[in-house]
Amino acid sequence: MRTIARLTLGAAGTGALLWLASAALAGPEQVGYPDRYATGFVRYLTVDRPDRNVVRFFYVNPEALETATPGEDLPYGTVLVMEDHKARMVTSEQAVRDAQGRLIPTDEVTNVFVMEKREGFGEEYPPEKRNAEWEYAWFLPDGSRKADAEFDGCFACHLNRAGRDFTFTFYKYVLDEKG
Repeated sequence: MRTIARLTLGAAGTGALLWLASAALAGPEQVGYPDRYATGFVRYLTVDRPDRNVVRFFYVNPEALETATPGEDLPYGTVLVMEDHKARMVTSEQAVRDAQGRLIPTDEVTNVFVMEKREGFGEEYPPEKRNAEWEYAWFLPDGSRKADAEFDGCFACHLNRAGRDFTFTFYKYVLDEKG
């Protein structure tokens, strides 16, 4: 099931201003928490993760959605957000499902993962790790960085999506919706 909601953008330039204020280096500190993404970005997909009793909401900044072209690398300035919600539970091990068999999310956000594409991002990474010009960050629900976050798994997992500009969902969404 796809959920698409066009929302008005609040502070569109926050990420761009943060990027301009810093050099294009490698590391999650290059990616800022996108304030108001839940109301200012477009939610383009919802995915159940029954193995984790989590429902994931996927968001993209409106500028990237408007300028993305099917079959081409995503534009610089693309910000993708994956927001994890706990699923409603019947018992500690059994999730509640709707009539279509989908997990029902709670309002409780557990993690916010962000990947952002900027020119020059990741130039310091070795070729076997680098995901073009994408960088990753992991935030807690309050917008603070997850202190013990590790990102080797992000790079390794996304590396096998080089033909889709290192993304799992948005590149395919652009092909399906605009292609």
